[in-house]
Amino acid sequence: MSEFQKNLEKYAELAVKVGVNIQKGQTLVVNATLDAAELVRLVVKSAYETGAQNVIVNWNDDVVSRTKYELAPDEAFTTYPEWRAKEQEALVEQGAAFMAIVSSSPDLLKGINPERISNFQKAAGTALAKYRQAVQSDKVSWTVIAAPSPAWAAKVFPDAPSDKQVSLLWDAIFKSVRVDTDNPVAAWKKHDETLHEKVSYLNEKRYKKLHYTAPGTDLTIELPKDHIWVGAGSVNENGFEFMANMPTEEVFTVPYRTGVNGTVASTKPLSYGGNIIDRFSITFENGRIVDYKAEEGEEVLKRLIETDEGSHYLGEVALVPYNSPISQSNVLFYNTLFDENASNHLAIGSAYAFCIEGGKKMSPEELKENGLNESITHVDFMIGSEEMDIDGITADGKSEPVFRNGNWAF
Repeated sequence: MSEFQKNLEKYAELAVKVGVNIQKGQTLVVNATLDAAELVRLVVKSAYETGAQNVIVNWNDDVVSRTKYELAPDEAFTTYPEWRAKEQEALVEQGAAFMAIVSSSPDLLKGINPERISNFQKAAGTALAKYRQAVQSDKVSWTVIAAPSPAWAAKVFPDAPSDKQVSLLWDAIFKSVRVDTDNPVAAWKKHDETLHEKVSYLNEKRYKKLHYTAPGTDLTIELPKDHIWVGAGSVNENGFEFMANMPTEEVFTVPYRTGVNGTVASTKPLSYGGNIIDRFSITFENGRIVDYKAEEGEEVLKRLIETDEGSHYLGEVALVPYNSPISQSNVLFYNTLFDENASNHLAIGSAYAFCIEGGKKMSPEELKENGLNESITHVDFMIGSEEMDIDGITADGKSEPVFRNGNWAF
């Protein structure tokens, strides 16, 4: 067996046993593009061997997706199949686990009318609101992993020979998820413990605000009174651990909806809706986005911010040191799953209910009362660099270093 094949099998096993942590008799739902077929087959095999009762695979194809955006009538993007949303909700109620394998080119929908993309994002976001709520309150186990496509690999490694690009991206992915270690499952357990040391420190501190400074950035973010920092592993409502993102290097919490003030500058391109948004800045007043500009993709950024009322506010604050493995690899993935784990980031849109005391049991109204944002979207964007300092401000106004020169200060 080739080294690549061994790594691919280890990756599939890691996604099943640590990512979704599949349990005996459980259903696994896999969403993937055709480019990930080889990995999907190994995931299916590993899931059944681990005890899954049923594995459902939903296939997508980038060529078909692009063709729809080019040729379908406008009405096709203003609705979302009701049966598909109901299916997701039914699977949640049955306690299924969900795995997304991302492969699409960051430029998949370049040149497509942004209104079509925006309309579809709104339609899907609205239809899948109940499913998203279940995911964001950790009701079910879910994970997002990746597999290269030729188009994505060409974007990441444009200077490499075309017949080498995919294998280079595979190598970068394997490294980022620790598949290149002897025992990836054990390596992840250790990694989980390391992140939880930072989580424990921040939860003991109970900072009232965070103050970010960097070139182009001077931003203050208030945190809800009962906020909780989390990192790496999560626990579903049945008490089973899972790893929502692989890779992950972040510890994160929620901002107080109306407590964000100042301006923040992006430090990496954002791949959103099949387009790239780059070199942008966003200004907040009392939590709300009041100004923004982008050198590339400004119209796409505008439509993201105007998705709904909640997309004018933040839903996540995440800390990632500059010296994290993905950052140090110097690979720009043009994919948020990876790039957000190389950089401090924020998210436009909905907040995670599990980031506040008792949040998993709260209704949407109660979450809002506690300062959490609600939206049909959740989009991370990268703001960290080796020039970023972050201070934690205590309830009595004392300022303490949290980050210095892009890395942990404690």
